[in-house]
Parts: sequence; C-alpha cells; structure tokens
Amino acid sequence: MTVTLADVAARARVSPATVSRVLNGNYPVASSTRERVLRAVDDLDYVLNGPASSLAAATSDLVGILVNDIADPFFGIMAGAAQSQIGGPGDGSGRAGGEKLAVVCNTGGSPERELTYLTLLQRQRAAAVVLTGGALEDPAHQAAMTAKLTKLADAGTRVVLCGRPPLQEGDAVLAALAFDNRGGARRLTEHLIALGHRRVGYVAGPLERTTTRHRLEGHREAMKAAGLYGDEENVTVHGPYDRSSGYDATLELLRREPGITAVVAANDTVALGACAALRDRGLRIPEDVSVAGFDDLPFSVDAVPALTTVRLPLYEAGARAGRLAMGKETPPPGGIVTIEAEVMERGSTAPPSR
Repeated sequence: MTVTLADVAARARVSPATVSRVLNGNYPVASSTRERVLRAVDDLDYVLNGPASSLAAATSDLVGILVNDIADPFFGIMAGAAQSQIGGPGDGSGRAGGEKLAVVCNTGGSPERELTYLTLLQRQRAAAVVLTGGALEDPAHQAAMTAKLTKLADAGTRVVLCGRPPLQEGDAVLAALAFDNRGGARRLTEHLIALGHRRVGYVAGPLERTTTRHRLEGHREAMKAAGLYGDEENVTVHGPYDRSSGYDATLELLRREPGITAVVAANDTVALGACAALRDRGLRIPEDVSVAGFDDLPFSVDAVPALTTVRLPLYEAGARAGRLAMGKETPPPGGIVTIEAEVMERGSTAPPSR
C-alpha cells in the first residue's frame, strides 16, 4: 500500500502541514520536530511525489548547472563547488529535507543546446539555474537568452551567472559573478614585459566568446601601454580552448614570427599544447621561449616547468553561486560582483635570452 503524507504525519505525531514544511524546507521547524518527521519518513520509506509537489508549488527541487564541457576542469571545479552547496549536508543519512537535486547540463558550447536545456529546466519548474563560463557574442542568441532567462525568473527560478558577464538588458539575473579576465590578462602581460619580452605571441580562444575578447583586450592594453602595439594580428592565433589548439597555434606563431620570446595562452590547457609544440621544435622553456596560461587549473603547478598563469578562484566562485541559487546568501548590491584575478609567477617565464 502506498504511504501517504498523512501516514507520516500520524507516525510523527504532527500535522500534515508540518511534514510538508520539513520536506520542502520552506518554513522554520524546531529541530526536534524535524528529526521526528524525518525518522517517520525513514521508517515508512515515504517518497515525496516530486512532480505533484512542483505543480502545487512555484518551483521544484531541481537546480540546473549549465557548463560548456564537464571534462574541462575549469567547468568541472565550478560545477562541483556549486553542487556541494545545492545538494545538502551529505551526512550519510540519505534523508531529504529541503535539499535540491543538482543536474549538470553539458552544452558542448552549442548555443542551441544551451537554450534547449533552459527550456527543459523551465518545464521542470527548476528552483534555480546556474550558468557558468563565458557567453556567446551573438546578438540573436543574446536576445534569446535574455528572453528565456526572464521567463524563468518570472516563474520563480533563481538565475545565477558564474564566470559570465551580466546580461545587457533586463533584471532576470539574481547575481552575476564575473571574473576579471581583462585585468588578469593585462597584469600577466605586464609581468612578461617587465621581464624584458617585446615579441609576445598570443594564442586566443574562439572569436565569438566573451572570455576570449576580454582576455585578449587585457593583453593588448598592456602591449599598447608599453609601446609594443601595431603588429597584434600577426602574432595572434584563435582556436578552441584545448591542447591541440595550443599546439597548432604555437607552430603557426613560430612560422609567422620566429623571433617571439614568449607565448601567452588563452588558458592552461592551451598552454600545455604550446609547451609541447615548443619542445618539438627543440626550444627550451623558459630559456628560449616563456609560456604563460590562464585559470590556474590544478595541473598547472605540476607542469615542468611549473606554469606561470592567472589564478581564478573557481571553487570559491562556484560555491558562492550555489549558495545564491539556494537562497543561502544575500545577493550583492546591484547583483554584480567582479572577482579578482591573481598572477601566479612560476618557472615557465623568465627574462628572454635573445
């Protein structure tokens, strides 16, 4: 026989309304009462009817986390940190009392898939949506995203951006945690210039991404301030944020400008590809060519030599996004936070020897 909410209430000696409050986590309940209700739930093996509950309420127990590529540590770290704040205490009891189910949606960088996932989350009355990483710089897609996120917000979904710039229009976003990609890239290139580098190649990310543009702008600001601007297109190669792109782009940079003494990569994974290409050409790092990355992913400190890079607090940002999505943290004034980036100077950069 199916166990009902009333059966749980009778077992715990409380009202059905109190059982509902404990299971939904939407009203303060005394800890002793909460414990009694959860014990009754365990004893009777009661399972909350999620779809029916979400129809009765404004939102469900579902939280969507959108990432470009879950295999990329940049996204995996943020998603894991967000999920740690969404999924509850994880005390081993197996109980559910106000926690949410976090679902990671892997878009593969596809704008169509991004919108499809948001539509699916809208149909499921998701309690919150966390969007990670840079945005696509396409006016039509940006308009579609703004419209979709506005519909979600109007239906009660909490929308949080993590590592993504705020929307240009509307107030659908609860909070936007934006990385200072431009400032971090500028300070990284200033570090190379201070070492004496004048011919610096740049391996950029995909043209259509906000992260790509902001990091490239910061790099070029530093070059221009040092009077090294003018040949920037010749020493810039765009490609995906992966190792093979770094390898191929670095070979292309060496073909275009054999005299480069430093390579700045769009991220740490791209930087590893750049290092491999330089070694295959018989060049030493950093004696012949310095290499720098971005993000400070876990493997960067273990590279040989250790990679100079820009540290973004990915875990901290993801955890904060999760707390905001759960309503555990008050949104910042104005809804926008700029997260600082820090240059980590390591062995892959040194003064040029030529």
